[in-house]
Amino acid sequence: MEPSRIRNFCIIAHIDHGKSTLADRMLQLTGTITDRQMTDQVLDSMDLEREKGVTIKASAVRMAYRASDGLEYELNLIDTPGHVDFAYEVSRALDACEGAVLVVDATQGVEAQTLANLYMALEADLEIIPVVNKIDLPSARPEEVAGELQALIGVDPAHVIRVSAKEGTNVGQVLEAVVRSVPPPSGDPADPLRALIFDSHYDPYKGVVAYVRVVDGKTKPGADLRLMATGTPVRPMEIGAFRPQLSPTDNLGAGEVGYIATGLKTVRECRVGDTFTELARPASSPLPGYRQVKPMVFAGFYPVEGEDYANLKDALEKLQLNDASLVYEPETSQALNFGFRCGFLGLFHMDIIQERLEREYDLDLIATAPSVEYEVRLRDGTTVLIDSPADLPVEDLVEEIREPWMRIQIFMPESYYGAVMDLVTKRRGAFTSQEYPAPGRVVLNFDIPLSEIIIDFYDQLKSRTKGYASLDYHFSGYRPEDLIKLDILINQEPVDALAIIVHRRDAYHKGQALVSKLKELIPRQLFTVPIQAAGGGRIISRANVKA
Repeated sequence: MEPSRIRNFCIIAHIDHGKSTLADRMLQLTGTITDRQMTDQVLDSMDLEREKGVTIKASAVRMAYRASDGLEYELNLIDTPGHVDFAYEVSRALDACEGAVLVVDATQGVEAQTLANLYMALEADLEIIPVVNKIDLPSARPEEVAGELQALIGVDPAHVIRVSAKEGTNVGQVLEAVVRSVPPPSGDPADPLRALIFDSHYDPYKGVVAYVRVVDGKTKPGADLRLMATGTPVRPMEIGAFRPQLSPTDNLGAGEVGYIATGLKTVRECRVGDTFTELARPASSPLPGYRQVKPMVFAGFYPVEGEDYANLKDALEKLQLNDASLVYEPETSQALNFGFRCGFLGLFHMDIIQERLEREYDLDLIATAPSVEYEVRLRDGTTVLIDSPADLPVEDLVEEIREPWMRIQIFMPESYYGAVMDLVTKRRGAFTSQEYPAPGRVVLNFDIPLSEIIIDFYDQLKSRTKGYASLDYHFSGYRPEDLIKLDILINQEPVDALAIIVHRRDAYHKGQALVSKLKELIPRQLFTVPIQAAGGGRIISRANVKA
């Protein structure tokens, strides 16, 4: 296909605004999938994705579409994850496109992730096609939401396409807009090969299958390739396109989207954001934007049955084949025996991994309270990184402890202003700024320690705003704080699995809360058992389980 008739686009939306359903209708309309093959949310291949209604891994599909001008176009739809933990994956998927269909739910209006992904799309210079979805619902307010989009991106409300993805209303208009508005790719087929990896999955027969967008040059059958960030040489086993199944083709030209089966054994060697080039005629520089994703949230996973340890290890290895952002190492605890300390991109990522371990590998797990990675500067000038309270050096050796802070953005109706302010300030958050993107809606920006938002911040936020607030966050840096380790002692013995790192001023009430909760949970014993919370070298709180 000549580049002038290729259109690469993605769909961006907040969770549950109907992105995957709109993709389904496009696949049906272009005849990519027959009605017999149709299941809901074709591109969401994991059960968990369908159930949680959120796309976790990006995926891609090529559609052949005959537009109203009588010409045949090749449309490549790249589906992006909708959750904030996967922001890096979204940014790589956006780099593989020239246009984005911005979907907003007609009953909900613009929400935080819509905004975050929209700003990313604008930074990537994508052509935006605004769409209001779910106009078939009785509570839909398409005109009002089109007005919100006008305030956001200056689009004429008359140009906002109103669709119902469920009923299939006006989906053809969206495809026409893609052909009309999205610019064709601008790569040079004569240049050395440069292809951006925007996702990958592991296949037991073909090894790692990298999803690529060819920017310059073209792939040749049998030519050896090299990954520019890791330097790994690759002899492709197969090259092809998504229709939505993997279909082999001879080559991929500039501007096209497809896959390269690498034969590599782990996704780690073939990272999202890396660039493929030819070994014989390499490009002078890789495509910009590659970075290694760092885990932000850590937790211990322990099998309830000790003999499941080997199965848990196998399961984590298999999950890591597909998920390069999951890290883990063996850990032992006096209370919970053998398990693994795992690192995740965020809380949602942790939930998904835990559910997949329990569901797909049939494991019973105990997860310890999530914690974050601290930078500890010691008196001898060295700095250590710790992600488990058990690893914190004794207080005499520590010069200062620095903890990760996040910049959060809360998008909500104005009437909940006070309730949200109160919640964030109680969690040591600092207000930075506010904006009013649409009448009656406000965006509040705060800086807040990551450790304060990983436990139940999101649930609290939802309950204080009756479910109307939405949250977006990104890492802003490490800051020194007055932190101490809070130990829980049962019968004068410290229990490592219950230790937490807290701010000195919160130690008293957190210690008290833990002690009273444990007193409720521990059954009566033959003799009196003291439960104590200790921090900063003294006992903070005590309760007795009576005999």
